[in-house]
Amino acid sequence: MLLPVDMHEWLPPDHLVWFVLDTVDVLDTSALERIRRRGRAGAAGYDPRMLLALLVYAYCQGVRSSRRIERMCFTDVACRVLCAQDVPDHATIARFRVDAQDVFSDLFAQVLMIAARAGLGRFGTVAIDGTKIKANASIDANRGREWFDRHVADMLSEAEQTDQAEDAAVLAAGGEDPEDRVPSDLGEGTSRRERIRQAAQELQVQQQQRSRAEQERTAAALARLQRSEQGQPVVGRIPDGPHRLAEARAHLARESAIHQAKLDRHAALIAAGKKPMGRPPVPMDQSTRIARARRVVANAEAAAEQTAATAALAPAQKKLPKVVANTTDPQSRIMPTRRGFLQGYNAQLAVTGDQLIIAVQVGQSTNDQASLLPMMRAAQHAATQLHAVTGSLDHVIGTVLADAGYNSDANLDVEGPDRLIALGKSRDQARAAAQEPAHGPPPTGATPREANAHRLRTPQGRDLYKRRGATVEPGIGNLKKILDRFSRRGLDNATSELHLAATAFNLMKIHKAAALA
Repeated sequence: MLLPVDMHEWLPPDHLVWFVLDTVDVLDTSALERIRRRGRAGAAGYDPRMLLALLVYAYCQGVRSSRRIERMCFTDVACRVLCAQDVPDHATIARFRVDAQDVFSDLFAQVLMIAARAGLGRFGTVAIDGTKIKANASIDANRGREWFDRHVADMLSEAEQTDQAEDAAVLAAGGEDPEDRVPSDLGEGTSRRERIRQAAQELQVQQQQRSRAEQERTAAALARLQRSEQGQPVVGRIPDGPHRLAEARAHLARESAIHQAKLDRHAALIAAGKKPMGRPPVPMDQSTRIARARRVVANAEAAAEQTAATAALAPAQKKLPKVVANTTDPQSRIMPTRRGFLQGYNAQLAVTGDQLIIAVQVGQSTNDQASLLPMMRAAQHAATQLHAVTGSLDHVIGTVLADAGYNSDANLDVEGPDRLIALGKSRDQARAAAQEPAHGPPPTGATPREANAHRLRTPQGRDLYKRRGATVEPGIGNLKKILDRFSRRGLDNATSELHLAATAFNLMKIHKAAALA
């Protein structure tokens, strides 16, 4: 006990904390030095590399709260080693996470390069998938336009008075100056007043987007109706809306005219004493196409009656707003999941065959289709960067795998690496492969969708697509052990936090691979 303390004896040599410290030492942290904070009079600021290592290690343990990280620096041996028993307070940790948010994406790329040099990153198959992650906001804090119109002015005034009263009370009690508090997640100077204003702006943007989308749908439905009334064939299901019944009736009229023409032609041939070729057309009432068209008209009439009945009851019923904004995190959205709805973001991941995360993105859309192209480009950029350094063929993208949520003609047609996208549910794909098996390359002249469907019916395509779930699903599950809810608010802040979590994920992957080597 009289010998000097050697903290290297506190933990085994293969502990994760030593690997985190060694990794931070080789990273380029010059950007962190530029945001380094000085301590108060007579005190030096904390080393940003120490704070980075502490934050990364805490995320590796699934701990994101700055207060919990501060407590761990007293109770956890590894955290005591990281901070050399000079414990930073929770405000310092939170400020550092805010100040360094623009650096996390670069650190993520540097750790990815370390993984490549360690022999990780098999880009032969890259799987892309999304997962919904909760925001630091309650779903009950969503409000519609009517609520904002009634309450926003009063709430802004009340919030400003409350903030001023709280600041005055803190200063009177000898507490910290409001300027020294932890910066807000939504930007410098952001308060409840600013969040309410941002929520009102987000609501206006969503309403404009919804209005434009509604206008585009109406124009497309009107164009379909005009083509149908002109007797031109129209492909696809009749969309809901004010033109549904008219298009259904036009479709029935077109089918009736086509079938009547067949009957008239057959009758004319018989009247001329000629023998018609093929089977005679069935009577109008027995035609399956006519029966189907009549069912479509009946369903459209029922839908129109229900819409009229709902509109008649609308004044007596309180309707929930279709467009809402969250007053806590205005940029978050209501996301549907298999277990209901949550207030959060759509996090996208690109994962290699050995489950290394090579690209991440945070979006507000509940649909995954628009995310495939930017994620493919991010994966290509990562592969190019790694291949330029290592020269390994493992760092060249082979095939991108994605589930049916990314299925669209645009995603199949766009230039980029080879890709295989599911067309539907797994059981439907298995049934199609069993009933209509395919072999060899797609036929000449096939469209991208037809070529993709052909490959999914081949044994090689089925075996290749099976790797998707085993590649990306474990990665998502393990990442959500690190980050199951965003601590910070706002789209940019959530993106930086996801980069930090992905960096911690990849560091643990490198550490485990080194232990097995």
